[in-house]
Amino acid sequence: MGKLLVVALVGIAAALVAERLLAFRNRLNASREVAPVSLPNCQLIKGIEAGSEDIDILPNGLAFISSGLKYPGLKSFAPDKPGEIFLLDLNEDNPRAVELRISRGFDLASFNPHGISTYVDKDDTVYLFVVNHPHQKSTVELFKFVEDENSLVHLKTIRHDLLTSVNDIVAMGPDSFYATNDHYFSDFILMFLEMFLGLTWSNVVYYSPKEVKEVASGFYSANGINISPDRKYIYVADVLDHSVYVMEKHANWSLTHVKTLQLDTLVDNLSIDPHTGDIWTGCHPNGMKLFHYDPENLPASEVLRIQNILSEEPVVTRVYSDNGSVLQGSSVASIYEGKLLIGTVFHRALYCDL
Repeated sequence: MGKLLVVALVGIAAALVAERLLAFRNRLNASREVAPVSLPNCQLIKGIEAGSEDIDILPNGLAFISSGLKYPGLKSFAPDKPGEIFLLDLNEDNPRAVELRISRGFDLASFNPHGISTYVDKDDTVYLFVVNHPHQKSTVELFKFVEDENSLVHLKTIRHDLLTSVNDIVAMGPDSFYATNDHYFSDFILMFLEMFLGLTWSNVVYYSPKEVKEVASGFYSANGINISPDRKYIYVADVLDHSVYVMEKHANWSLTHVKTLQLDTLVDNLSIDPHTGDIWTGCHPNGMKLFHYDPENLPASEVLRIQNILSEEPVVTRVYSDNGSVLQGSSVASIYEGKLLIGTVFHRALYCDL
């Protein structure tokens, strides 16, 4: 009887592991391949070789790019090199990446930038918020952009117990923001178990000097975050749920769920067309290839455009896709004046005509 019980328990455990493994593979889209969709006049941006994980474009066409992310479980082509913030002037015919100089006193050696967001104050001061992972911790660095000097002046480092595993950020003011925590845990092994078991413990946090609070929860892995042009709605990408959540923003900064748009790809960062309100997103068609890097089977890239997300029938268009031969692991897509700038987690950046 005792042996039968042991066999039964082992069988149940094996069945549970097999079910979790299948669900995990499904969340990673482990079997998905994409057909190529090309765009005209594409060029790789010179100087960006180790990622362009997030991009934020000012109304005047200056684009900030975070580069050099070292993230647990993901490839890095420059593991010993500190991260960088690049500037790209999209008004130029052949824009080139310029590394922004960061003011003295900031710890450049451990700089590991992830998501970014800009805020332009009433006096035209440009603030750049950067998610940073020094020593695999999570902080938010606040900089002031000095255009004449191509430099960033570091103003302060923000830490908080609710900002545990920050992925992306959207600025609400000169010192306030919403941020996504892509995992509950910050330890790599526990992060993996969290993903493998399918725990929905990821969340969104609102931060200001006066108040810090959780405003949304129940995500597999909250990733990209952005705001509608009328500033009424917050959009959150759940990369492992293949979806974009629409949240209504209230006067007290709380969020309520409005709808969820289900997609067939792993949605990373979200960019908003300020004129139309369209959502542009860099996606991972097959997350298994992203996490298990194989130079013989490269992670693909995919860009989606989402129109009229608040309507009953949003229009989703695959604008660009590549099998990794040109661009590996797309994470963001932003537009400016009929041009598309595509960034990647750890590879290069591509600039195309639409």
